Amino acid sequence: MTAFASRDGQGQGFVWSWDLRGVNGKGLDLRLRLPDWIAGLEQAARGAVQGRLGRGNLTLNLRIARQPEAQAAAHLDMAALDTTLDLVAQVEERARARGITLRPPTALEILASRGAGDAPAPEPDLAALRAALMADLDALLGAFCAMRAEEGAALDAILRGQLDQIVTLLDQAESAAEDRRTQMAEALRANLARVLDNADGADPDRVAQELALIAVKSDVREELDRLAAHVEAARTLLQAEDPVGRKFDFLMQEFNREANTLCSKAQSGPLTRIGLDLKSVIDQMREQVQNVE
Repeated sequence: MTAFASRDGQGQGFVWSWDLRGVNGKGLDLRLRLPDWIAGLEQAARGAVQGRLGRGNLTLNLRIARQPEAQAAAHLDMAALDTTLDLVAQVEERARARGITLRPPTALEILASRGAGDAPAPEPDLAALRAALMADLDALLGAFCAMRAEEGAALDAILRGQLDQIVTLLDQAESAAEDRRTQMAEALRANLARVLDNADGADPDRVAQELALIAVKSDVREELDRLAAHVEAARTLLQAEDPVGRKFDFLMQEFNREANTLCSKAQSGPLTRIGLDLKSVIDQMREQVQNVE
């Protein structure tokens, strides 16, 4: 099922942005785009996602950079700066003693002096950074699952509506099959009489058995009963708390199989049209079921 969530955060001298995107999928296909310099982050992130989500094609992205103020502080050698400021003060004092007035130096000029801004950036605390990132990822997953829950509620309503359509069509098929039964009985009796009148030496009992077999093969009662049972099974799945996507996939195959058999055995215009309508609703439902986890 489709969903999207994003989250911005900061800490440990860094700013970052998470985003998680998901589309339909039969299984869980997870793609991670994470910085490789944070040891253990990918494994921890993969485990967190798999612990919350069981299905879908998912892409998890993380963009991270140092905070601007942290960047500046990291390259400022405070000891060298103090030394530089002491030297500036001595120069100014010596100039005043000799009656010379100097223009006060700017901060940029002081930073440009040798050694004041040459300190290497300290190594970040990766364990603390990873912990902060994972805490933010947990909140991201919560937002993502909430969006999927909203879509799931809408999907539940769609699937229940489609099941109601199938039930209505099954009621119509019952009536059409009953009307067809009377017509077929009359047709079979007429065919039996015609065969007996034009078949010298034919065994009447054998002919009657063959016609009865044709009638049995064209009976759609079993298909209608199985379709009704599938409707109840689908409604049970919709009530389940556990992931049911795979079970729903299989059930939709069974729906389609029975609808195909119904159409092949219809032998009447009204029942054939109902069978085709059933196949149409079932196909629409199969597409929606791909969104079910």
